[in-house]
Amino acid sequence: MITLIGTGHVFDLEDALQEIFQQKNPDVLCVELDKQRYHALMMKQQDPEKYKQSAKKLPFLYRLLAQFQENMAKRFGVSPGEEMIATIKYARNYQIPLMCIDMHAQNLFSRMIKSMTIKEKTTFLFSGFAGLFVRAEKVEKQVENISKDLESYLDLIGQKFPTIKKILIDERNMYMTNNIIKISENYQQIIAIVGDGHIPGMSEILKEKEIDHELVRLHELQSMPKKENDQSTASFHVEYQQP
Repeated sequence: MITLIGTGHVFDLEDALQEIFQQKNPDVLCVELDKQRYHALMMKQQDPEKYKQSAKKLPFLYRLLAQFQENMAKRFGVSPGEEMIATIKYARNYQIPLMCIDMHAQNLFSRMIKSMTIKEKTTFLFSGFAGLFVRAEKVEKQVENISKDLESYLDLIGQKFPTIKKILIDERNMYMTNNIIKISENYQQIIAIVGDGHIPGMSEILKEKEIDHELVRLHELQSMPKKENDQSTASFHVEYQQP
């Protein structure tokens, strides 16, 4: 069985994810990362200063989006990508194979930037800079509203940023889903951790291919009770596997 779990990159979802992992007992865990982002995430955990230096080499729009996520995560008391860290930690602790299923981010952004119209770039930059100053409470409210009608929100993105939707959402939906299908040839119980915005598209692809799957959405994760905070930390390293 394939289980798609929709997450948000700036929310504390570790307890909810661990509970689902324990219930599902997966044979393999898949994450919305590529090789480079996986190693960058590990570097950020183990050598933050080196991570900052390497991040300066990334495309500007990529860094702008990353800065927005960083700001939002701090306001929610977490670090961006903690849901991926939680999944990687679980894979290590329970010796479960970990698969990075996403496209190469830098190539993706470079291609997106080259394909965007001047209007799209201008609107995106304005939205990005404005987003750096959004309050956490407003983000929570926006996420709540979006989750109630995600299809309409994705349609709106398609109208406002057609290139972004095509490359960052639609193409990645197909790429990640195809990787999961390939992985399913060797594993029975598969859990894939992806952004909640990818869930409708990926689920539709699986339906078209008549592949059984189930969904866990972001709002479901957020409604699950949290465990007591033990303040403990650990250093770790997990080798990713190419699907």
